[in-house]
Amino acid sequence: MADAPLTPDRILEAAEEALRRYGPAKANVVDVARALNVSHGSVYRHFPSKAALRNAVVERWLARLSEPLGDIAAERGPAGDRLRRWLDGLSDSKQRMARDEPELFATYYRLALDSDEVVAAHVNALSAQLGEIIADGVGRGEFAVADPFRMGRAVFDATARFHNPAYLAEWGDPDIKSAYEGVWLLIRRGLGVPEK
Repeated sequence: MADAPLTPDRILEAAEEALRRYGPAKANVVDVARALNVSHGSVYRHFPSKAALRNAVVERWLARLSEPLGDIAAERGPAGDRLRRWLDGLSDSKQRMARDEPELFATYYRLALDSDEVVAAHVNALSAQLGEIIADGVGRGEFAVADPFRMGRAVFDATARFHNPAYLAEWGDPDIKSAYEGVWLLIRRGLGVPEK
């Protein structure tokens, strides 16, 4: 492994493992370098600071969450179905990780709290994906809104309780699915979808 070229991906993999092993408070660049059998200076050639490395870890984690959602946004077909699958995908992936790997989820969440610019870019990208779906729905005559991208951000914000880790304590509530369905109904009405 030491003979393999040192790449940002290898460094990020080692950083994720160090964070898993030591937690965000104790993991440092020396731990990452040691795992790669290189000097910490070699790591700094790719990431100029510990903060830059941590931001890259957060960006990579968030990209794993958003890539499947981007695929849904890019599909063709009924926009209402895609919108629902997109929202389900975002909520389900975060809630599943929090349930199945609570320590790792907590670690990523703590890192994200210190990565404002990375998180803001992620939220903007997700809101834009929602805007794309809604704009497609307007074009197909499924939705009736004047500004699909503004509505995309509104939908993202309206569903925060189901995907934002700040609401983690509520995800175990037995009534969360019913609350989700209520918000979905409001979203459909806000998009101008007639009731069945």
